[in-house]
Amino acid sequence: MSSEIPPIFTTIYEAIHHASDEDRAYSGEIEDDIEAEGETVTEDIYDVSQLQEHLLDASKGVTNETDKEYRRLMSQCVQFLKENKLIKADDKFFGKNPSELVPFCICAWIMHECDEYDFNRTEKHSTVFRASYAHAQKMRAAMTYAFGRLNGLGSLPWHESESVGNPSVSETVATYMTSLRRRKVRAGETATSAHAITEVGDATHVYKFNNKPEIAQVKEYAPRSRKAEKESHEWGGARARRLLTLAYVLGFLCLLRFDEVLKIQIHDIEFVSDTLTLPFRKTSQFGGVKPFYLHLFPPHLAHLCTIRALANWLYVSDIEDGFLFRKIVSGDRVSRENTHMTSECFLEMFRNNLLDIEIDPAPYGTHSFRRGGCQWLYSCCRWGLIRICDWGGWSTEFSNLTIVKYLISYADEPSERREDYLNPNRPPTKKCSSCGRTCHCI
Repeated sequence: MSSEIPPIFTTIYEAIHHASDEDRAYSGEIEDDIEAEGETVTEDIYDVSQLQEHLLDASKGVTNETDKEYRRLMSQCVQFLKENKLIKADDKFFGKNPSELVPFCICAWIMHECDEYDFNRTEKHSTVFRASYAHAQKMRAAMTYAFGRLNGLGSLPWHESESVGNPSVSETVATYMTSLRRRKVRAGETATSAHAITEVGDATHVYKFNNKPEIAQVKEYAPRSRKAEKESHEWGGARARRLLTLAYVLGFLCLLRFDEVLKIQIHDIEFVSDTLTLPFRKTSQFGGVKPFYLHLFPPHLAHLCTIRALANWLYVSDIEDGFLFRKIVSGDRVSRENTHMTSECFLEMFRNNLLDIEIDPAPYGTHSFRRGGCQWLYSCCRWGLIRICDWGGWSTEFSNLTIVKYLISYADEPSERREDYLNPNRPPTKKCSSCGRTCHCI
């Protein structure tokens, strides 16, 4: 990019830094934003300029789908900048030596797509579409990835005076994103988090419906015309519902993301010790995932029992190796192809299942089980924060909170074996005469 500052950037600077008192970001918020954004870039950044292209692809640090989406946004950003003459047609925007104007370009692009004002400070008409704050975060994440991962600048915060570091992790971008978030909240935009699945309500009702005698009975395959009328609950047969039941309880109890659930394979399960060990997770890309110890629950918790659900699914599916969750084809048959069910297919079946019990599926998503399981373990099972973090592998995600840094220490000794977290038959506890607590550490 050219180092000459076009007049338009003066307007962008004013739009970012001359916010109203209601929108102005304070120093503490800016520092938190910069620190949090820096943590989204993993530290294993290498100079790949002289390495093979496939090595760069192998070390990109995100899934193929995420990489594809980020690159799409990168192209969209460059196109916007050129169309609005913020960079020259022959300028290279992404590189190892970004211009001092790059943070302003990032803000201008996000402002154009998401803000109530355009980058030239003109107010948009009410009919003009404005993307959500969540989309603005994704746009910024694409920029952080482009400069940090693809161009080797890592998570080093941007130093404006020297034009060194990752321009997406800069005070300029952090200031703008904080102000944008306040405007979005004031305009009535709320976070679109998935509703949690509740153990007493949702999970119990779905389990009871799926186990009605007329629905739970496995039927022989009988071809039928596509034009034949179906009842509303006939979107899935007994096999499909047993697959869902197992997926539900694994996501709920083990606090798993659903891309992790659907990729479980038979060899990940140790049937002698009833343990589930994943080869990797989003927060443990190189293995070393602690096993999940599964136990047979008492009858009143049958709707959350992984042992029952697993036995029922293996019995009707005849799966002996490969992926545990496979596509359900016509006639309620399990696909023989060793490929896992997609998240989109699972989500469609899950929402149909909610319609069975007359629950609006719109607010629910694949994170509903993980969120609901976390709340159930904390509120109903009285698990402490340390145990939930250990069980769900969330220590890294919670480390931004100072209070959690104090609560969770690598030097702390666990007061209970991980194997007994879900064990309903563990020895009874003793009540402490001093504090009144009942735990296994006394």
